[in-house]
Amino acid sequence: MTEERAQRRLAAILAADVVGYSRLMQADEAGTLAALKSRRAEILQPLVAKYHGRVVKFMGDGVLVEFASAVDAVECAVALQHGMAEVNRGLADDRHIVLRIGINLGDVIVEGGDIYGDGVNIAARLEGIAEPGGILVSGSAYDQVKGKVDTGFEDLGSRSLKNIGETVRVYQSRPSREAAAAMPALALPDKPSIAVLPFDNLSGDPEQQYFSDGIAEDIITDLSKVSGLFVIARNSSFTYRGKAVGVQEVTRELAVRYVLEGSVRKAGNRMRIAAQLIDGTTGGHLWAERYDRDLTDIFAVQDEVTREIVTALALKLNKGEQRRIAHKGTDNLDAYDHYLRGRQLVFQRSRTGVEEARPLLERAIDLDPEFAQAYAMLALTYLLDHVNDWHDAGGKSLEKAHELAQMAVARDGDDADAHWALGWTLLQRRQHDRAMAEARTALLCEPNLALAHSLLGQVLYYSGRSAEALHPLASALRLDPNNDQDLHYLALAYFGVGRYEDSAAALKRRVVRKPDTDVSRVLLAACYGHLGRVGEAQAQWREAMRVNSEYSLEHRRRVLPYKDPEDFERVTDGLRKAGLPE
Repeated sequence: MTEERAQRRLAAILAADVVGYSRLMQADEAGTLAALKSRRAEILQPLVAKYHGRVVKFMGDGVLVEFASAVDAVECAVALQHGMAEVNRGLADDRHIVLRIGINLGDVIVEGGDIYGDGVNIAARLEGIAEPGGILVSGSAYDQVKGKVDTGFEDLGSRSLKNIGETVRVYQSRPSREAAAAMPALALPDKPSIAVLPFDNLSGDPEQQYFSDGIAEDIITDLSKVSGLFVIARNSSFTYRGKAVGVQEVTRELAVRYVLEGSVRKAGNRMRIAAQLIDGTTGGHLWAERYDRDLTDIFAVQDEVTREIVTALALKLNKGEQRRIAHKGTDNLDAYDHYLRGRQLVFQRSRTGVEEARPLLERAIDLDPEFAQAYAMLALTYLLDHVNDWHDAGGKSLEKAHELAQMAVARDGDDADAHWALGWTLLQRRQHDRAMAEARTALLCEPNLALAHSLLGQVLYYSGRSAEALHPLASALRLDPNNDQDLHYLALAYFGVGRYEDSAAALKRRVVRKPDTDVSRVLLAACYGHLGRVGEAQAQWREAMRVNSEYSLEHRRRVLPYKDPEDFERVTDGLRKAGLPE
């Protein structure tokens, strides 16, 4: 009997795997598996489909993909590495998922849905020797793609690969100047820029972390009042807590020039605060000081640190900035301590944190009834109740938030957080013009307040002015690059002007950072509906229903603060085009 001849074909093979997979699994098995699943669904598989590839198989942390074209294989690999790097930029180092990729063009043996042979083996061997985040291409693939892809290559010469009889010419992908310029990257601001890292707690008591955090946060607030300075938001600079990272890495990732780092030791009624200002481009120290003071001097120390930084950077303060920096919300140390404890809990943005914070903030107000910041933070607890629908019977939480925010503004018209909190309550009450005025006032008080830039963008979007919303929302993200919520708002603005590809790109970044979001997945489904990508729209809808089986478009239509309710119908129209429920 004649043996059946093996089926063969020429194919471009992409092999990829995760760097340090065992270490990631050992540190957090469930989290790593969830992240890997999300990256496959949100980045890998859409890109493979876009470049006309076929996933042959997943192998633990690896994947094998077949393409009919070497050009498609390389372009897919470059887009894949860019996508992974963009998502990693918003995560802690120990949660980065980094790929190695190898690509070969060669003859493969086909058996069912699987493929074998040296064509596959060479791609796998190249992947094994690629740099983390890198792409290696065989000579056969390079011959087909040179001059046809927006990527440069470095000739690494001929290499001997394990279990491959002949040496293989190897090329390493290098982004061309045009491609490098197009990669998502933060630009250095056109003014002095700084990130304030969380101050180390040297008190020997972990429960004192709130105090060292509070000092760093208040310095951020004071610096943010300086219009001639660019200040990264606390939400992003505090992601470096407890990490062994160098100043130059921080400045590179956040695209700022200067970093302030410090430590706090609190013992009884005494404190020792050390701080140093470092130039990330040179590693040189511009200023350093240590303060051994009584706790009663805490506000004076914060003021001194701010003014030393302003002096070191040769900045000039106008009279309004001088007044706002010198003004402190309270002179009552006990009220301030309760406020710091409460604020630390509110920043968790959890129901439990809010419930635990509220009595602390109420006590701060009891101790100092003129403490505007405490009123604003207490207002935020009720706002979080309202927007998360935790226990907001009859909208009473929104009314309480509005009342408290008004009290905060009445007590301190220079407090940006008070105007921001009032603006947010007014937006929820659909008083768009008043909300916009409060957002703009907050920015006059504190030009670097990312929350106020975000609020202004949201108000503009919900007022039907999506094109105008793009700039403040982009500004919010630049000041707070790790804020995934603002990615959703920016996507809304893109959606509002019909830029569905841009909206989808922002949403894909968000769902990878936050896989358990229902609202971003539904909006992404609507984007895909408008783009005619029905299969991807339906997949996102299924994921949204998996995350929240009780998701309701009618509920969203009712609670979202659109000035013109018809603006929401653009979302339902996109879903309708994809054949999804309205």
